[in-house]
Amino acid sequence: MAELQDILDQIAAEMATRADRGKVADYIPQLARIDPKQFGIAVALPDGSVLSAGDAGTPFSIQSISKVFTLAIALGRLGDQLWRRVGREPSGNPFNSIVQLEQEHGRPRNPFINAGAIAVTDAILEGYEPKEILGELLRFIRLAANDTDIHINKAVAQSEAATGDRNFALAHFMRGFGNLRNSPERALGTYFHQCAVEMTCVQLARAGMFLTNAPGQPRLISVERVRRICAMMMMCGHYDASGDFAFKVGLPGKSGVGGGILMIAPGRASIALWSPGLNARGNSQLGTDAAEILARGTGWSVFSGRH
Repeated sequence: MAELQDILDQIAAEMATRADRGKVADYIPQLARIDPKQFGIAVALPDGSVLSAGDAGTPFSIQSISKVFTLAIALGRLGDQLWRRVGREPSGNPFNSIVQLEQEHGRPRNPFINAGAIAVTDAILEGYEPKEILGELLRFIRLAANDTDIHINKAVAQSEAATGDRNFALAHFMRGFGNLRNSPERALGTYFHQCAVEMTCVQLARAGMFLTNAPGQPRLISVERVRRICAMMMMCGHYDASGDFAFKVGLPGKSGVGGGILMIAPGRASIALWSPGLNARGNSQLGTDAAEILARGTGWSVFSGRH
């Protein structure tokens, strides 16, 4: 454990020296205000301990990382019927692209691009009020993290709603193909609040432990669904940079434009990284670099052959 803490401290120290830290998501006004000089990392282990370094106790907007938790809820409620609404293939396009959606008749390529996540949110909204769905999401995340101090930042949600024209375009397009059952306003109002969940690296690392299938962890969803979600994270979790992330890091991961990354080392650990500056693909620049260093230092890549 001391060796792992040394690795985290070394990573945080190296990230502090980086001059090029990427660019914050300035198209969401509330996120544009975040100081890009911050970096945090936390690793949750099966024995309940959490090791951390840097700004691991600073809350941030998890944004698209929330799609992992929403997908878990949707699979629990709908099972394989969900895949009629959304595919399971990498997109190869930006997370907010409408081009592929038109070519594939309103069925999003996967649940982690924006259109796919909106379709998933729409699917679990049927028969429920938005407040009920958001309450269920928060309860799920709090249970996973064993922490009740996790909330939705309403200012961020409102900021996204005010600037969410492209997401509204995606929702209207899907509705035109019959793949959105609720109104775009209702589905997106829920979606924006979902993305505005705020957590620290320590909380996020703990919340991801249910995806490790490690011994002694609470069984929030079935082993089979854990496997499927981790597969989606590996193939699609970093949008059109997912292949590069798998190549360099070799672990299932999901990024968010708030600068966070949730990464799973199956059977070993749940890792959260955060630095708000994004690279050209919309993923945390320092977080991505740190993930590669961590995987190399620990040998935790799923392709390493270490057990």
